[in-house]
Amino acid sequence: MRRDLGKDAPDVLLPEGIELRTYSVEWAPPVHDLMQLGHREGGGRVPALDTWQKQFETDPEYDPTLCFIAHDAEGVVGVAQCWTSSYIKNLVVHPRVQGRGLGRALLLHAFEAFKQRREGFVDLKVLEDNLRAQRLYESAGMYVVRRELVPD
Repeated sequence: MRRDLGKDAPDVLLPEGIELRTYSVEWAPPVHDLMQLGHREGGGRVPALDTWQKQFETDPEYDPTLCFIAHDAEGVVGVAQCWTSSYIKNLVVHPRVQGRGLGRALLLHAFEAFKQRREGFVDLKVLEDNLRAQRLYESAGMYVVRRELVPD
């Protein structure tokens, strides 16, 4: 899916009691735990902490200022892991805060960060059967970009 950053976006409104910060190594364990929880709920898997952290922090598109972490008094409740190519790699919201607008706030925050970097678009991938995520992305102004397959 794609979001045209030339179009206005609503203001970012974080749910009450939730703060945003960017990634640093001390946040790796709770971010990893949330990623594992999110992938269990949505499919796929996340490697062990050491492997995940090394892959994440050494990826050529890694920039810690593009990994947005939402937390409250109980811990990490949301993550938007973005790449420098204006791509949202992962967006995970803890089940205990789902339905409060955090996923939308993380998306809008990522859009604003990429707009400040003078990017024209933000992309992400979503499984075709993940209708809940698709509705969230569409509500934030994203639209489906169909892949063109090259015939044999």
